[in-house]
Amino acid sequence: MNASEEDQRLDEAGEVGLVEPLDFHYPQPFTFESGQTIPEFTLRYETYGRLNADKSNAILIAHALTGDHHCAGIHSLRDRKPGWWNNMIGPGKPIDTKRFFVICSNCIGGCQGSTGPASINPETGEPYHLTFPFVNIVDMVRTQKLLLDSFEIPHLYAVVGGSMGGMQVLQWAIEYPDYIHRILPMATTWRQNSQAIAFDEVGRQAIMQDPAWNQGNYEPSAGPNVGLAIARMMAHITYLSDTSMDRKFGRRRQAGHDSKYSFDIEFEVESYLRYQGESFTNRFDANTYLYFTRALGYFDLAGSYGSLDKAVAQMKCRALVVGFTSDWLFPPAQNRDVVLAMLRQGKEASYLQIDLDLGHDSFLVDSPELFELTRAFLS
Repeated sequence: MNASEEDQRLDEAGEVGLVEPLDFHYPQPFTFESGQTIPEFTLRYETYGRLNADKSNAILIAHALTGDHHCAGIHSLRDRKPGWWNNMIGPGKPIDTKRFFVICSNCIGGCQGSTGPASINPETGEPYHLTFPFVNIVDMVRTQKLLLDSFEIPHLYAVVGGSMGGMQVLQWAIEYPDYIHRILPMATTWRQNSQAIAFDEVGRQAIMQDPAWNQGNYEPSAGPNVGLAIARMMAHITYLSDTSMDRKFGRRRQAGHDSKYSFDIEFEVESYLRYQGESFTNRFDANTYLYFTRALGYFDLAGSYGSLDKAVAQMKCRALVVGFTSDWLFPPAQNRDVVLAMLRQGKEASYLQIDLDLGHDSFLVDSPELFELTRAFLS
């Protein structure tokens, strides 16, 4: 079977098929919200579907903390790992690529092709490391807008994303109110509570206390992998729920570990977390983790605009905000608060709370209710 035949087969199966990452290069200085400037930047992105004649069918997908631009399709017939939201995006799927032109970029500050701490500073010829400017959610949005401008897209049909992606969605509606028709933020918040900030700090300290971190000046092949793996393990627990973990692992022991009194891996849940941590170090940069978790903490719509009501008063789009009952990282109430504020300001907004016991990551799993509401909202 050749590549074109494979593409046709995947399309018929509801898949976007083979996709290729692209790079948008902005050759001019960009100033961050912090006031710091870099001389140029690159955003890596992918697109799915086709832009229509009047360019009115574009949907932007915003990724979460550990996500990237690859949210649908596969990169090659050998590398068949699908994008992180492949169940949501594709022909006939809730975000239908037969109807919409879908675009997703790796955020500024990232480590999957976009300019970030590991990138070379063209002014010095050396990696930025910690000289890279601090990143805010608004910086992610402004650089994405420059990417969309390169397509000459006059407005977005919708912006969709969960978790950190949901923060970007809210910021988009405030920063560019005349550019957005619809927003669909999921499992997100208008500002982190102290517990979420605390979890992120533990992860950062795990990285920064690793001797290999070297004040951020490490070689890619010799970074603080132990600290990064621990940060990932701890964070991954917050993405799940007690019920889902107990159902998946319980207190089952690894084969061959029926005896007690050992610090080796004994329980299945321990093996799972070790795997999550180790695999994460193969695809993510420790400094990017520091920068992105700080961006989460800095995001505060009430603090930035005077109050949540004043922030959402600037929005002009329709909104559907989705929370999940078992999400204890960004609880349902934090999602509902956004809708209540919008309604107080006379905006067109709805709140959907889905009863899933999979925790914060519920927005990433197959959910008929979420899929149907997404499809209906976008139509």
